[in-house]
Amino acid sequence: MSHIFSSTEAQESWLTDPTVFAVNRLPAHSSHHCYDHKPLAGEPTGLKQRLDGQWQVKVVDMSEAGFPSDFAQTQCTESGFSSIEVPSNLETKGLLKPQYVNVQYPWDGHEDPQQPNIPQHNHVALYRREFTPSASVTRAIRENRQITLTFHAASTAIYVWLNGTFIGYAEDSFTPSEFDVTDAIQEGHNTLAVACFEFSSAAWLEDQDFWRLHGLYRSVELTAIPAAHVRDWKIDPDFDATTGDATLAFVASISNADAASKAVATLYGTDGTIAWQSEQLPVNETITTEAVIANIKPWSAEEPNLYTLDLTLYGTDGTVTEVSRERIGFRHFAIENGVMKLNGKRIMFKGVNRHEFDARRGRAVNEEDMLYDITFFKQHNINAVRTSHYPNQERWYELCDEYGIYMIDETNIETHGSWTAPSDPVTPDTNVPGSKSEWQEACVDRIESMMRRDYNHPAVVIWSLGNESYAGTVFKAMSDFAHANDPLRPVHYEGVFWNRQFDDISDMESRMYAKPAEIAEYLEANPKKPYISCEYMHAMGNSVGGMHLYTELERYEQYQGGFIWDYIDQALFQRLPDGTERLTYGGDWDDRPNDYEFSGDGIIFADRTASPKAQEVKQLYANVNIEPDAHGVTIRNENLFVSTADYVFTARMLVNGEERWQADYRFDVAAGASERFDIAFPAASDLMASRCDEELPNGSIEVTYEVDQRLAEATAWAPAGFELTFGQHVQVFNDAADADAADADAAAVTDSHTHDVTVTDGRWNAGVKAGGREALLSKAQGGLVSFTRDGHEMLSRKPSLLTFRPLTDNDRGNASGFDRAQWFAAGRYAKTVGTEIVRDGNTIIGTYTYELAIAQRTKVTARYELLEDGRIHLTLTYPGGIEAASLPAFGMEWMLPVEYSNLRFYGLGPAETYRDRLHGAKLGVFESTAEADNAPYLVPQETGNHEGLRWIEVTDRHGHGMRVSQAGDEHFAASLLPYSTLMLEEATHQEELPTPRHMFLRLLAAQMGVGGDDSWGAPVHERFQLPADRPLTLDVMLELF
Repeated sequence: MSHIFSSTEAQESWLTDPTVFAVNRLPAHSSHHCYDHKPLAGEPTGLKQRLDGQWQVKVVDMSEAGFPSDFAQTQCTESGFSSIEVPSNLETKGLLKPQYVNVQYPWDGHEDPQQPNIPQHNHVALYRREFTPSASVTRAIRENRQITLTFHAASTAIYVWLNGTFIGYAEDSFTPSEFDVTDAIQEGHNTLAVACFEFSSAAWLEDQDFWRLHGLYRSVELTAIPAAHVRDWKIDPDFDATTGDATLAFVASISNADAASKAVATLYGTDGTIAWQSEQLPVNETITTEAVIANIKPWSAEEPNLYTLDLTLYGTDGTVTEVSRERIGFRHFAIENGVMKLNGKRIMFKGVNRHEFDARRGRAVNEEDMLYDITFFKQHNINAVRTSHYPNQERWYELCDEYGIYMIDETNIETHGSWTAPSDPVTPDTNVPGSKSEWQEACVDRIESMMRRDYNHPAVVIWSLGNESYAGTVFKAMSDFAHANDPLRPVHYEGVFWNRQFDDISDMESRMYAKPAEIAEYLEANPKKPYISCEYMHAMGNSVGGMHLYTELERYEQYQGGFIWDYIDQALFQRLPDGTERLTYGGDWDDRPNDYEFSGDGIIFADRTASPKAQEVKQLYANVNIEPDAHGVTIRNENLFVSTADYVFTARMLVNGEERWQADYRFDVAAGASERFDIAFPAASDLMASRCDEELPNGSIEVTYEVDQRLAEATAWAPAGFELTFGQHVQVFNDAADADAADADAAAVTDSHTHDVTVTDGRWNAGVKAGGREALLSKAQGGLVSFTRDGHEMLSRKPSLLTFRPLTDNDRGNASGFDRAQWFAAGRYAKTVGTEIVRDGNTIIGTYTYELAIAQRTKVTARYELLEDGRIHLTLTYPGGIEAASLPAFGMEWMLPVEYSNLRFYGLGPAETYRDRLHGAKLGVFESTAEADNAPYLVPQETGNHEGLRWIEVTDRHGHGMRVSQAGDEHFAASLLPYSTLMLEEATHQEELPTPRHMFLRLLAAQMGVGGDDSWGAPVHERFQLPADRPLTLDVMLELF
């Protein structure tokens, strides 16, 4: 147990003494619920009094005000206090400036304290709270029972007084600090005072990649302790998968055991009936028991079966003194032969890292936030979370137990800025804590506090020592403590990657942002340890490209998944002078130093709306793999424990993207098995006979066979019918009869317009009018200058060449702009070097040759064929054949009138897609708007792209507009946005983008992928790039309607 000091007076010196991290603080203990009677199921405890609500606060700078003391007196004469809500962060209430930094310490450059010292300018928030004890607390006062005061989180260090009496001091911003206030509390009026310091020596241990937020941001509460009390309860519910039997063992530490005469333990099943009950247990300082129980349903993320364990203490008069209650799950997690297994089965973590964050409340997240998050996890097939990089609210663990999420519970330690610098990536001598003995007890205390609080949660399967803090003897001591106090859970620490001398600290090989090839190399070398990526797929901005390259590693037995960085964008709402709001990143609050938009790494946005990236995550994390064909489906069930019997499988047939048939099936595939089933799909010819008029090139027809896995019944996290995953199989039919019919239809259309076709080959322009449509090619301006229907102009400007894209965060991080700077100018500043316009009967063919603005002066051509039915056949060709960096994109950008803001497309959707992010997309017909397709990444960047297009329609509110269809053998890509490529490239925030005056349609032969291995150097994988030596062609048909 860590050393906790005692003192009756507050001392300023504790702030810079790493050996003093707790004064008068009670030992950490389990977070079980306690009652003074037999409670009903789900009943809240009546022994606690929340002190949340309105407090008074005053923030001062210690360099000016000195160490505070007078404010803590019952009769405080200080002025300048204002009201503040607790829990909350001082920064989100406007009392301190929010600051976002990643690796560097927040004071760097302003001051240069050397550990364990702290900056001279150190803010301290002086909190005061007047309160009257509740009935249960008042009763405890009268009966002279113990009363404790708990701060569930406070950043960074707190001194506490009650009624002018010094109560204690505590550090560790993310675990509870509990104090005995029995002698200080009184009936009636009480005054609680807290000095919360921005910095103490503990700040050296809390250099996580997050907004630096302070204050009392979790609940504060009083607890009336019963006469006899289960102070700490260590429960080990184990499960034997071979026999199906479970073992229940526990050790309960009892306070004032003499006040109890006996104890009885009762286990209630998932249906509320008694599953097991002990004999009368003698009550001493500890109560221990162990029992083998049959017919137990084990816990897993797939089937989170929870039991309720009560331990009842009876007084000497035979009445109930206390009932302690904990919800537990029986499961066995262990590393066997180098593989992590749950209940005997190899586990695969399909995880995310999750900061506790809310865009308005900072780290004071509430129940609504947590319920949204746990629901999102389940709906997107996420089965694991790493509490990066600190213990979370206790309620989050209960939800993970209940809903079924595996947890890596991480100690509140990160010291990244102490051992790395821009000029030197590793400086071991300066590392905190390293092997510095003065830091050891504080660090061990942090993991002890976490483990004792969270030990009984079945969701917690791995303990983590912390994050990015190098390695040394201090971490060795933490690892030893974890193993000694919990031999059933393995220990994780990625930092040994940087110092293999301490490799035994971690029971698994854990790396950050290792590339797929690097991971495969490790796994193929017969390693001793299983592998996880504690962080991978850096989801900054438009990212998560190439994720499938990681999930494909599941073929290796010792590959056990990873945790995407990360779950939610860390961005704070800020009200602007004009009354509007924006989401901000580092630097937006004049915070210096900062790390700007590096805080925006989530698969959901900061306002808790899903980003387009989530579409890919959901599909690649699914446990059921579905492979349909024209006659049935093969289902591979990669769940460990549950069959597919309780799900509905919906079979669908689509003709050219439109649903024509569907039916529901029930397929029972055992966990770990694969089976094929017949499906009575209709004959494709029958459905094609009633198809819509949306043929593909040459009258070809695509039939898509789709099977979706859906919930058969509603759950706590989704309604019945909710789709979990899908599979599609596409067949293209090129029946000659169908082709002939399509040709005849086209001929009929042509004939119907022959009488009003007007072809004009003028001196400056050439054009074709047909059926109310007109297209005009310029002989002087290098392209198409008009495209109208019934006098309504579709073009605001001539379409321009596009060889660039707005840089993504990953592009900026890997210097893509530097490597591909020539492509920024190549299309934008290309010049027309050739114009050839030829009339061929009722058709005008205009061929424009452009010289790209690059050293090679590569020539590209745009060929417009103005057809007599009013359509335009556009062919844009890049010849390749040059040595240069790969192209970001190749195509055209069309400026359209602002009213053409709706899009409908047949391709891969519904969300945006890229060459390396296609697995989560379905082939079908989808609708959206330009505004909706502009994903609100913190920094505007490439967005809205749709791959695999057969056609796209851009329309106004009346349904009139332009249809662009695939004309050749290759699909194309496109986006419709309210902003041009250049607008997006230049803006640093979404609100900087102008009020839309036009719409911008990009028609692309291709665009490179977005990448995601990391955001500071990893390029897009070569297979998803566009090599400059290869030709590219955009071949489409344009039609107004």
